[in-house]
Amino acid sequence: MSAILVDNLSKRYQIGVREKRFPTLRDSLAQLARAPQRLFRRNGTGATDDCLWALKDISFEIRQGEVTGVIGRNGAGKSTLLKILSRITEPTQGFAEIRGRVGSLLEVGTGFHPELTGRENIYLNGAILGMRRAEIDRKFDEIVSFAEIERFLDTVVKHYSTGMFMRLAFAVAAHLDPEILLVDEVLAVGDAEFQKKCLGKMSGVAKQGRTVLFVSHNMPAVQALCSRCLLLQGGRLQLAGSVQEAVGLYLAGNQPVDLDSEPGEVVVQNLRVNGSMVPEVHAEQPLRFEFDLGLRRDVAGYRMILVMENEAGTTILHAVRTDRDLPEIRRAGNYRLTLTTPALCLTSGAYSYYVKFIWNGLNVKGRYVSDKAVVTFGGNYVSDMSPGVLTPATDWAAEKSQRTAVSKRPPAPTHAG
Repeated sequence: MSAILVDNLSKRYQIGVREKRFPTLRDSLAQLARAPQRLFRRNGTGATDDCLWALKDISFEIRQGEVTGVIGRNGAGKSTLLKILSRITEPTQGFAEIRGRVGSLLEVGTGFHPELTGRENIYLNGAILGMRRAEIDRKFDEIVSFAEIERFLDTVVKHYSTGMFMRLAFAVAAHLDPEILLVDEVLAVGDAEFQKKCLGKMSGVAKQGRTVLFVSHNMPAVQALCSRCLLLQGGRLQLAGSVQEAVGLYLAGNQPVDLDSEPGEVVVQNLRVNGSMVPEVHAEQPLRFEFDLGLRRDVAGYRMILVMENEAGTTILHAVRTDRDLPEIRRAGNYRLTLTTPALCLTSGAYSYYVKFIWNGLNVKGRYVSDKAVVTFGGNYVSDMSPGVLTPATDWAAEKSQRTAVSKRPPAPTHAG
């Protein structure tokens, strides 16, 4: 059964135009005085040329109980999509059908009244969600405990810090038993402990069979929580499919590229780890990087470098080979390269890797950098919040020691009289 059904959904904004309202004669005269040229910029559809399609012809279906991630670069249309699903804004074309009670957390403060206390806002938000007072009473203590605002419960929320505001907003949205939970960048605010609590709560909501639509730039969180993923680019739906494939395209630049058609003297394609183009491996697994190399002319004096980076752009692996190491790769032709490493013991998350090919021969100089591919190191992100890069397997042992851990203070020196 469908929980969310979206068909040919589009949303257009006029750049520099406020939300539509009934104009007065004064408004019309002022607009004419400010920009008379706008009268001549209408196209055949009645819209001005300076418009932006935040969403264009989006169609997808989310079934009841699915946890779906929505990813994409800034401006891809993610927040606009959630605002339409939350009935905050209307689509320009198409429709979105929601079947079930919706709880949404879109921006800090959405649906909260700054002049009301935390206590009053809990009841206000519950009423907006269609909850009866008895239902809110039953969940009240759990909401307050999760938000950790007991001391400030009867303070007006305009005096809350951003972190307090977000904790309360998330607690209300997640605890009042919505059938569909829409969450937009909840992890962008708050410390690591709060993020961990949010992930744990959303995981619990999903296990109860409720539908979750989770917008985030946090790829490990998306991978840990979601069973499907929507990848948006420039207002269009580029992919609706597996989380691995969507995250791989996102981190590789959102552009599936046919490298066979790539011009130039060097082509690198079919990047793979352990035989897969979108692999998920465990920290303790050895890695086998493979790629196909095509040389369209003889190339000497080269350096070939395989680079692996984390999401912050920090280089994790930098493996170099030269034509002295691989003398057989100098003539034009097609080659398959393999690089193996021991287990890297990396923290759970997504890591991008690519190949640099730099040459400086007698007759030709050049540089080629392949597109990025992605390898995901598996693990339970909810419980694995290690801030480090490495998470090696470690064995701890303890035994009774005969030595005193802390030396006794030496006796004070005595002086002869």
